[in-house]
Amino acid sequence: MTKTWLITGASAGLGRIMTEKLLDRGDRVVATVRRQAALDDLRERHPAALSVLPLDVTDTPAVRRVVDQAFGEVGRIDVVVSNAGYGLFGAAEELTDAQIERQVATNLLGSIQVIRATLPHLRSQGGGRILQVSSEGGQTTYPNFSVYHATKWGIEGFVEAVAQEVTPFGIDFVIVEPGPTATSFGANIDGPEPMAAYDATPSGDIRRALASGAFVLTGDAARSVDAMIAAGDADSPALRLTLTSTAYANISKSLTLRLSALEAQKAVAASADRDAVA
Repeated sequence: MTKTWLITGASAGLGRIMTEKLLDRGDRVVATVRRQAALDDLRERHPAALSVLPLDVTDTPAVRRVVDQAFGEVGRIDVVVSNAGYGLFGAAEELTDAQIERQVATNLLGSIQVIRATLPHLRSQGGGRILQVSSEGGQTTYPNFSVYHATKWGIEGFVEAVAQEVTPFGIDFVIVEPGPTATSFGANIDGPEPMAAYDATPSGDIRRALASGAFVLTGDAARSVDAMIAAGDADSPALRLTLTSTAYANISKSLTLRLSALEAQKAVAASADRDAVA
């Protein structure tokens, strides 16, 4: 059975690959892009199955207008893929206020508003699925990605809570957590002027690793998209979809360390309880 998908941030990377794969298998796609010409080649190949709408997810009124337009044009949308985003790289002290605000507005607030705009439509049609693209960086951290991590940890918490709110309406979520993957993501990373004070620190180490190619990109973009599409098709997918062996290893290590630290504080945690009330 064919499906209809709404994909934000579809001009490049995982969003572009997903759009192309879905169209090739016969599905219908409404793709949002910041540059409408970015998908001209796909529109020529699939004029009846692809709708392209311009959208900057930092513009909340535009998010609501475009989402309303998408549902109005195609009727039912089975899967919403909230994919728009980018990376901000630099030590926290190095970042400018404008860079921080843009990162939060795009990755966190933009994703929140896309989800909020789609929920009334999904409720009225009796259900649907939202794939929120996060990152292994929503569960673990690297130096120089502090604000990026803040947005990804933030959107994962938001989705976990909203998923509980909308389950009665037949709406479910998949949080997609790719590891380092060979896409255009790296080429689009924003960053500040480096400070010499951070050169001989973990921040400087990871900056050099990225510049030299020592930071290995283990992920295959097309295979990652195949797994995302399978999650969109599945009857009852898991809440989280971890992609690449690197992401699996890093998230497993992070969760193990956090659980160990928590267990060591069991007595201290209990000491903060009130006395039993008779």
